[in-house]
Amino acid sequence: MPTFSKQLSIRWSDLDPNFHMRHSAYYDFGAQHRIEILEELGLTLQVMKSQHIGPVLFREECVFKREIHLADLIILHTKIAKMKPDASRWTIVHELYREDVLCATITVDGAWMDTRLRKLASPTPQIVIDSFNAFPKTSDFISL
Repeated sequence: MPTFSKQLSIRWSDLDPNFHMRHSAYYDFGAQHRIEILEELGLTLQVMKSQHIGPVLFREECVFKREIHLADLIILHTKIAKMKPDASRWTIVHELYREDVLCATITVDGAWMDTRLRKLASPTPQIVIDSFNAFPKTSDFISL
């Protein structure tokens, strides 16, 4: 199944005092990749502003399996694991690999907020539905 993948450059500022990647850097890489993917799918920040929508997270969790160090070659893979048919609610999974070794899995549960009303968007704009339908799915994808 296709996926969005990105090679990461671990920066000095991503390290903790133990010389491995600090826990919050994982979340930063996941958030950046999600925005890059949405941009690639046509759901740009400008479109979000014009549609008065923005993503909101309800849960963000990382399971750490192996340490990541400064010189490690890390590939980040991102897919949707769960989604309502109207893309109003979703779960995205990020997996960070060093070669064939899974180092961490980030899971985020989210929805779309109407930025004017400051509540969940209803209905979900068509551009969101189209973008999320084009987003690669996990092998165990669940339609909510």
